[in-house]
Amino acid sequence: MKRKYLATPYIIWVIGFTLLPLITIGVSAFTGDDGAFTWDGVLAIAEPINRQALLFSLAIAFGCTMICILLAYPAALFLKSFRFKRKGFTIFLLVLPMWMNFILRILAWQMILSKNGILNFILGRFGAAPLAVSNTWISLMIGMVYDFLPYMILPIFNAISDIDEDLIEAARDLGAGSGAVFCKVIFPLSVPGMLSGIVMVFVPAMTSFVIADILGGGKLQLIGNIIEQEFMKSMNWHLGAGLSISLMILVLIGLAFTMRGDMEERGTALW
Repeated sequence: MKRKYLATPYIIWVIGFTLLPLITIGVSAFTGDDGAFTWDGVLAIAEPINRQALLFSLAIAFGCTMICILLAYPAALFLKSFRFKRKGFTIFLLVLPMWMNFILRILAWQMILSKNGILNFILGRFGAAPLAVSNTWISLMIGMVYDFLPYMILPIFNAISDIDEDLIEAARDLGAGSGAVFCKVIFPLSVPGMLSGIVMVFVPAMTSFVIADILGGGKLQLIGNIIEQEFMKSMNWHLGAGLSISLMILVLIGLAFTMRGDMEERGTALW
């Protein structure tokens, strides 16, 4: 029973820095300037400008997630083929880029993709036409994929590393080629890791606003940017909180379906 008291600092942390802020945001979301109960803040997500930003955020998050999946599987298989004696060293290689400050990494991409940046300088040296990708959805997608890709590689790599090598060897002994081994053995058994990666990439990609501010030049409005502007510029906490609660509900619904699929996949695998 005494061991339960070891969780006391964590409980205090959760209450002080998670539950209380959520309660504060919830109260602001469902009240107006006069303190009366209202749904206006939450229902504001359906307004044209907010709805457009939400749909754009969904599209960007979906595209970022799909690209991360396509890049993560080859990267995870490549890292697994190294056969390091210690798995921790491979994980170290995955998290190494994240040790650099987040803002510095995104600013570096701004320097690379800008009109007079490094990319167009190199293209000019080879006589190629400059690329106008600065402050576009392409630069936004590049920044998001770069920033969130490790969060997709890591769970997929862990899932692939846990696959029994005997299953792969048995499939090869039965005449399965590399493509069949991946489609019939590796991919189905790594789906739980992929689902975890989807959660770790899709949710932050949908709610991010810093990347859009830097790489979008203020021309691209994600739903996170609108919420940030309501809090920091318009000082309309009720509307900002209402939009935050609406977005949180949508994210939780998506997570519920994802976790349900994860549990069903694990149940199928166990059966």
